Amino acid sequence: MKSSIELTNQFAKEGSVSFYKKEELNIIRIQNMHAQLDLSLYGAQVLSYIPTNEENLLWMSQNSEYKHGKAIRGGIPLCFPWFGPHESDSSLPQHGFARLSLWNLEKVTHNDDDTTHLSLSLKSSATTKEYWPHDFYSELTVKVGEQLEVSLMTRNTGSNKFKFTSALHSYIKVNDINKLSIEGLKDTSYYWGFEGTTKTQTESLLRITEEENRRYINTKTPCILNNLGTGKKIVIDKSGSQTSVVWNPWKENCKQMKDMPDDGYKSFICVEAANFYDDYIELQAENQHTISTTIRQQ
Repeated sequence: MKSSIELTNQFAKEGSVSFYKKEELNIIRIQNMHAQLDLSLYGAQVLSYIPTNEENLLWMSQNSEYKHGKAIRGGIPLCFPWFGPHESDSSLPQHGFARLSLWNLEKVTHNDDDTTHLSLSLKSSATTKEYWPHDFYSELTVKVGEQLEVSLMTRNTGSNKFKFTSALHSYIKVNDINKLSIEGLKDTSYYWGFEGTTKTQTESLLRITEEENRRYINTKTPCILNNLGTGKKIVIDKSGSQTSVVWNPWKENCKQMKDMPDDGYKSFICVEAANFYDDYIELQAENQHTISTTIRQQ
């Protein structure tokens, strides 16, 4: 693991790229004319995205721990190579090992339009094979500009095919969950939690008035978050995904989460690009798949 001094010597650029330590973790900060972004090399997890002269579009729990072996609550955690609990072994980590792994920072690129690209990688090792027996190479690409673009590519580097599920678990900051509405999911079928039958949303707008854990299927449609009371909208688009997850734990569940304030549910909604259910990914040797999400404010 490189120290913050080694990372600074290799990648830092005055006024645009810097590093700092948060508890045990190394964080990279990107600043350009469009936005400021913080990302933890542990988990390759975007922690914040703040457009210039605007507020953070992502939510981060004030109770989150920044320690190896702990998941970071907020931002955009990576769920790979499984989403949710492991299908056959409940002792394995929720949402896979990618968000609990130290990723390698490969490069930081500054472009003529003053956008910035980050690239981080994770590949199979003796450690990952304790959880999942396959050979793979994953690369996270983050583009920081007028909008935030996050893409997770996974390649099968072995000789046998494998399948996986995944998600970009985006926590979006809202002023008041009771004033939020979500467009883009009308007439879309969904599973609620782990129920075995589907329902269909008939309302044009989804409002969050209780615990929600909807897994919409067969949808590629962007979601638009109307943050009522501010006059602003957040658009969440995606590619490489036909499952969209909308999640908020609500009051009682929130109280059971040590890394979340009791009232944390009031100020975020998770809207996630996912590969799940029939949308799981199967890769033959040397094939690859990319799932992406784009977040922008209107």
